[in-house]
Amino acid sequence: MSMPSFAWPDGKSCAVSLSFDDARPSQVDVGVPVLDAHGVRATFYLSPSLIAQRLEAWQRAVTAGHEMGNHTCSHPCSGNFAFARANGAVLEEYTLERMELDIDGASEAIRSLLGVTPATFAYPCGQKFVGRGMSARSYVPIVAGRFVAGRGFRDEVPSDPSFCDLAQANGVDGDDAPFDRLKPLIDMAIRSGGWLIFACHDVGDDPRQAMRAADLDQVCRYCQDLANGVWIDTVAAIGSYIQRWR
Repeated sequence: MSMPSFAWPDGKSCAVSLSFDDARPSQVDVGVPVLDAHGVRATFYLSPSLIAQRLEAWQRAVTAGHEMGNHTCSHPCSGNFAFARANGAVLEEYTLERMELDIDGASEAIRSLLGVTPATFAYPCGQKFVGRGMSARSYVPIVAGRFVAGRGFRDEVPSDPSFCDLAQANGVDGDDAPFDRLKPLIDMAIRSGGWLIFACHDVGDDPRQAMRAADLDQVCRYCQDLANGVWIDTVAAIGSYIQRWR
């Protein structure tokens, strides 16, 4: 018996998720008010050590329906990033066991601080390995065993919902780009029937790793225009829909 072809719910043409990494204060200070004004739910991949800076604001974001995802405790990246060496969180020096502890510790901290269990994960720096050379190992299976979806970073195209590995869903960079550069990415998803996940950091006018509030506002407006046929929702909501379809 052949599998029915994939279809988005309610006749939608594609799906878009807005995601933001690190629990940066501007996300709740600037971003959440814009999202809430449009009734758009986003996904925030939290570094637990930063939650306390705006704990009550993060708690309000949970109440508003935004998703709180796992971004590890230590944000380990390749030692080619000087900040990773300075923080002592270097992927080349990690083991799979250490990565499991880092991920599970973040989930426990988020449960303790915000009362929710993360359902999705974002790979720090978009990197998915531990070790080096012949000892290097992928930690994608760790993510696949714990979460509905794992989001990458600086990928080039929307994910194909009928084919993609949910543990390696594409994350397309949404930082430092005006709306006229973000709109073609949404239009690509509309044409292909794909799932576009924007991966962003700060929200504001600082040009370094930030989506401007005005551009976030335009993205929300464009995705909510019924004529465009976009389902805009959290990574967990859309990932769970694809998972159920399979």
